[in-house]
Amino acid sequence: MARPTKALISKSALLHNYNVAQQLAPNSNNVAIIKANAYGHGAVAVAQILEPVVQAFGVACIEEALELRVAGINKPILLLEGFFSKEEVAIAAKMNFWTMLDNQRQLDWILTAQCSKPLKVWLKVDTGMHRLGVQPEQVNDFYQQLLASDNVDNDIILTTHFASADEGNNPSTETQITLFNQLTATLRTSLASDTLVSTSMANSAGILDWPKAHRDWNRPGFMLYGNSPLDRVTDNGLQLKPVMTLKSEVISLREVKSGQKVGYGSNWTAARDSQIATVAIGYGDGYPRIAKNGTPTLVNGVIAPLAGRVSMDMITIDVTDIADVSIGDEVILWGAELPVNDVALHASTIGYEALTRMPLRTKRIIVD
Repeated sequence: MARPTKALISKSALLHNYNVAQQLAPNSNNVAIIKANAYGHGAVAVAQILEPVVQAFGVACIEEALELRVAGINKPILLLEGFFSKEEVAIAAKMNFWTMLDNQRQLDWILTAQCSKPLKVWLKVDTGMHRLGVQPEQVNDFYQQLLASDNVDNDIILTTHFASADEGNNPSTETQITLFNQLTATLRTSLASDTLVSTSMANSAGILDWPKAHRDWNRPGFMLYGNSPLDRVTDNGLQLKPVMTLKSEVISLREVKSGQKVGYGSNWTAARDSQIATVAIGYGDGYPRIAKNGTPTLVNGVIAPLAGRVSMDMITIDVTDIADVSIGDEVILWGAELPVNDVALHASTIGYEALTRMPLRTKRIIVD
């Protein structure tokens, strides 16, 4: 029998979450973000499920985009970090890859490339994230140069990215929205009256919590996989359904006397006579090594806390208070009944990282 560690990927939950994004912003198109192997869920499989309903996909780089094309994905694919070499420009135009534009070098590459057809460009402006994007005072010049180029499609998307939209009480998001609105209005005034200026602001947090950030294009990412990026519980966030269930099985049981220690470094000590279950999962399977003693797992639907250091292939959990635990019993590491965000808190990280660090060794299985 195969090792029992697996990640079940729910097709119905993925489609449900996409529909939530669409229903919250019914007048917007969506770029489904599937970078980093679809946040660990499997980029090709996720793209195949979403392609009939989504308008475009978003990835980090051209390598991720090419993988999708080889797999038969035909919808437009946005390169969120843009180009890393001039040669990529012609490839993108040929393969219907859209590109984010961040700086003068990328602009020069686009303007001087030999393109077989016009390229769809998203011009990113830095409204406060201070990571990528042209400066606000550069927007009009960059836009005008793009508009005048035969290499560029006339529907240029003006876009930005939020720094703190997940924090409901952080005023910086309001500041970014105001600045973006001002830049958009100024740009439209400088252009011919018939020039279309499409826009994009909202990431997952923006879709869930900032209706005024909904634009022509939204960019749902983390929310597609059924987890809220927000720093608090909201009605919109509660609509989401986790797509991944990470599970394994008990492979060994033993009695441990009070005072005995468990695992590498002997960092868990039994405070009472205890029953310890060993589970076939570890950091080699994507379970965070830094998870602390007490991190919850579910055995037969009941919480069983981590007891001992996470090793490469196994963890040990305390099942003393769970009746009739047997070798072969199912263990849920995260999923619908145990949100990955909750597990991540015990590992001093966030759900984004826990999911995207899922290695290929852990088999993904599409269900329902």
